[in-house]
Amino acid sequence: MKKARAATADDDLRTEYDFTGAVRGKYYERYRASSNVVVLDPDVSEAFVNADEVNKALRLLVSVARKRVSVKTSSRAKERPNKRMQQTAPGKSKRRS
Repeated sequence: MKKARAATADDDLRTEYDFTGAVRGKYYERYRASSNVVVLDPDVSEAFVNADEVNKALRLLVSVARKRVSVKTSSRAKERPNKRMQQTAPGKSKRRS
C-alpha cells in the first residue's frame, strides 16, 4: 500500500519575496469603490454589439427618464391644490365691519 503524499502548495513565488508584514485586503474597499463592472444577462447582451452600443442605449434611456420626470414636476406646479375648504369656528370670522 502506497503512502499518501503530503499536500504541498505549488509555490510560484521566488524566495526573495517577503510578505511577513503584508496585510491581506488592504486596498480591497478602495478597489471596490472605484471599479464599476456590470455583468449583463446573456439575453440582454445579445441585443448589443459592444460596450459603446450599451452606453449609447443607457444614455438615451437616462435622458428620456429625466425628461419624463421634469414634465411630471412642471405639470404638478401648475395644478391647483385639491384641498377642501375648512369651516371656521363661529365668532372667528375674518370679516371687517
